[in-house]
Order: sequence, then structure tokens, then C-alpha cells
Amino acid sequence: MALIDELRNTYVVKKAEPDKTRDQVARTILEGGPATAAALSEKLKITSAGIRRHLDSLVTAGVLTARDPFQSPERGRGRPSKVFVMTDMGREKFEHSYDDLAVAALKFMASKNGEHLVNEFATSRADDLVRKGDAIKNSNKSLLEKSKSLAKLLTKEGYSATSDKLGNGEEVCQHHCPIAHVASEFPQLCEAETKAFSEILGTHVQRLATIAHGDGVCTTFIPNSLTPYSKSRIKEGAR
Repeated sequence: MALIDELRNTYVVKKAEPDKTRDQVARTILEGGPATAAALSEKLKITSAGIRRHLDSLVTAGVLTARDPFQSPERGRGRPSKVFVMTDMGREKFEHSYDDLAVAALKFMASKNGEHLVNEFATSRADDLVRKGDAIKNSNKSLLEKSKSLAKLLTKEGYSATSDKLGNGEEVCQHHCPIAHVASEFPQLCEAETKAFSEILGTHVQRLATIAHGDGVCTTFIPNSLTPYSKSRIKEGAR
């Protein structure tokens, strides 16, 4: 019996290891954004065959989906590698901050002529983020440094954010959104969050995509200088 128990325990351990590794692969994409099999293989120190086996399993389970990458005109010949992206189903497996109860509560408030309460709730969350970003807001750092600091703050808040150069400005990407399910029903949350980013950074920002609306990541563009449109809006507001 002891030998049988030992063999059974060994089987359970071996069976659990692939599951743990698959979770690690999924979480890497969740936190780091879309990635190719080669990039994941190098980052996680898993063989090419091993990483593809895990990716195939995650795609079959509906956790990930494979997409063609963006191709620049300068790209050379050759078939581009697929990038693997987290699906809505996959995100739901990692959600932990909000659930259906939050949606139900906000819907209830709105149905009782409490739409203003929903807006106040969204503003309250945004104000809290601004308070947490007070050091960034009052610093004399460059826009690049502020954007990176904002990304770090958002990561602490559970959004797994990164910041990078994009054209004539910076781009903050949130690879995970713990309130996506709620924000899909109440866009006020995203709108208030965008205003909070603008206040923290002290400049105009533009939300390009959101997970709540079905995009792969939430992206916010921060131009290095105000556009003519932005300047005209500021002048109008000053009147």
C-alpha cells in the first residue's frame, strides 16, 4: 500500500506542476500584455515545445487567444509570430476586487433616480487616486518620469500598468483592470479615471482604448505638448 500511495502522490505532483506553470504563463500575459511564444519562453525559462504546449492548452480553454501582431511598414520579410492575448474569460479568472454584487448595487442606485450617486461614486474613486498620486502631481519631474511613476502607482492599485514612448508623447498601458466588469456597465468609472490621470500628470491626456469596452488593454496617450484643439478648449474654459 505504501508503494501505491507513493506512486499516487507522485502522479498528483506531476499533474499539478503543468497546471501551475500554465497559470504562470497566463499571469505573465495578464501583467505584461500580449506576447509571442518566443518571448514567453525566454522570460519564463521554458523550452519552445513546452511553452507552446501550455499556450495551446490556454487557448483551448478560452483563457488566451492568438492574434496577428501589428506590422510596421519597415518590417522585413517572413511570417510574423503570433502574439497571445488574454481573453475576457481569462481576465475573469483573475478578477478579485469587484464582482456582480458591485454591478447590482450601482444598478440599484441608478434605478432609484440615483444616477448622480453613481457619478459621485466614480468621482470619489478618482479623487482617491489623485490623492495617492499627490507626490507625482507636485513633483518637478519630466512628463516621461511622471508617466512612469503613474504606471507604478496603477500597478500597486492592481492594474498592472506600464509606460512607454509613443510618437510625440507617452503611453500608459493598463494590462489588467480589476473593475472591468463594473466599468463595462458604468463608463463613468473610466471617464473619471481619465480625468484623474490628467490631474496627476498636469496635462491633457487621451484615452485610446479600455478593457471594459472589449480592448486588449487600457491605453492612455499623454502628448508632450498641448494640441491646438486642447489649447482652444482651455481658452474656452477660461472665458
